[in-house]
Amino acid sequence: MHGFGAERRGRLRRLGSDRDGNLVDVLLSEKRDKAAAEAFFRSARTVTSCVPERVTSDGHDAYPGALKAVLGEAVRHRTNRYVNNHLEQDHRGIKQRIRPMGGFKSVESAKRFCCAHDEVRNFLRPRSYRNEVISLAQRRLVHTARTRILLTSMAAA
Repeated sequence: MHGFGAERRGRLRRLGSDRDGNLVDVLLSEKRDKAAAEAFFRSARTVTSCVPERVTSDGHDAYPGALKAVLGEAVRHRTNRYVNNHLEQDHRGIKQRIRPMGGFKSVESAKRFCCAHDEVRNFLRPRSYRNEVISLAQRRLVHTARTRILLTSMAAA
């Protein structure tokens, strides 16, 4: 699992993804501190039920202490900004949706949106791992089938 942290209008959105680019966990917190980082790493560890070999982050001061406290000493913390590039690009889709909406009025609405957006985006993604080559025809088939499943489950809810 790799880690991701980025500041968004005074609120922090943390997104975790594994080496294949699959979503692991999302946490939106009002403060960017060690307690929030620990909560994120605890949640991500619970979701994956494993401890990663290494974690990549933006190098914020809260991460090293939280990593050691939650995941242990054996986890390698990488902060090289070039290693983190694909994670930094991952929030681009949410930014494109938030701008036209004019932002969020509360942290709770931002949490709901971010969680739902990331889950749906991950579900509709046709690749199972990063840089997997899939033909356009296959992408269309997968996207259509998954969209149908998503719409059916949303109608049932």
